Amino acid sequence: MADNISLLNEILPVMTRSLESQAAAVDENGDFPHAIFALLRQHGLLHYALPLEAGGSGATLRECQAVIAAVARGEPSSALILIMQYLNTRRLGKDADWPDAVRQQVAASVRQHGALINALRVEPELGTPARGGLPRTRARRTAEGWRVSGEKIYSTGSHGLHWFLVWASSDDADPLVGGYLIPASAPGIRIIEEWDHLGMRGTCSHRVVLDEVLIPFDYAVNVAPWSTPKPGLSDEEQIWMATLLGTLYDAIARSARDWFIAFLQQRVPANLAAPLASLPRFQEIVGRIDTRLFTNACLLHSCAQGEIASAHASQVKQVVTENAIHAVQLMVESIGNHALTRQNPLQRHLRNVLCGRIHTPQDDAIFTSVGKAALGAAT
Repeated sequence: MADNISLLNEILPVMTRSLESQAAAVDENGDFPHAIFALLRQHGLLHYALPLEAGGSGATLRECQAVIAAVARGEPSSALILIMQYLNTRRLGKDADWPDAVRQQVAASVRQHGALINALRVEPELGTPARGGLPRTRARRTAEGWRVSGEKIYSTGSHGLHWFLVWASSDDADPLVGGYLIPASAPGIRIIEEWDHLGMRGTCSHRVVLDEVLIPFDYAVNVAPWSTPKPGLSDEEQIWMATLLGTLYDAIARSARDWFIAFLQQRVPANLAAPLASLPRFQEIVGRIDTRLFTNACLLHSCAQGEIASAHASQVKQVVTENAIHAVQLMVESIGNHALTRQNPLQRHLRNVLCGRIHTPQDDAIFTSVGKAALGAAT
């Protein structure tokens, strides 16, 4: 790990600065950040979480966290796409329950070509599968293989992906539910460019429409009968997701803090004849901000070091995200119009950090689960 961390310390600060120079344009046009992913591929960061036995770098959570923090400090939409790449590619080791030939095919594409993969799960009618229900996207058995039809929304990465891992159900009496692997180049796929969100605009999370897309039978890579479903995320996967998502939104707040501190040091109102940074009011605000970010740093470090049980992963995600949001909101509230002026990056950081509340699990589900566990333990 020491060698990897040393390498990261060398390349990541330079990468952050490069991404920062592109962030405003990515936010403005909402296109997939191809240039950023070319840079990430150049540095070997697209197969970074791919296990060693699959030809990847086999990076640890701590190492992947360092990459996500650096990318998110520069351009956070790219960091979210990269998180999904890490979460999906790290499952391609020899212990994966995929058909081995298919697993090796996807791993080779990631290793050799920087292929991107993400799970497409949310549907227009059903919403997020975390709330339960059977997907309407159907895999129909034919003599040739599966024919998959349906629609997926909020498909993070859309135009930049090489592989879609589509959550669907088969047309069997007891449907096979789970991930059906679909090459993004397959005939019958249409991307409707409807992602026009307030923040994280470069994630390119458009609607993907599948119309009788043909895939081989062994591309049903992670399915199980509806009557006996597979378990959800493993304990380790829950920690990885909470840590990387928390790191993303914490990094946005830290970028906002950097700009805010520079603004306070440089802004000298005529009636004050001294920088805003000299005022106790702003010193207190910065203290409040830094205390929240210090809390985040402690929680994220403990998660990455394996010191927090998976039962608390969602709580870490919730606390870190809310601390990041509140920190940026403090900055915005304290400096007025300067904060919401489009030529200043703080408004972009605010829009991006607010998106942290959207990711599964959401606050109501987190608090209900924690409350139920506490009340059950007390009876």
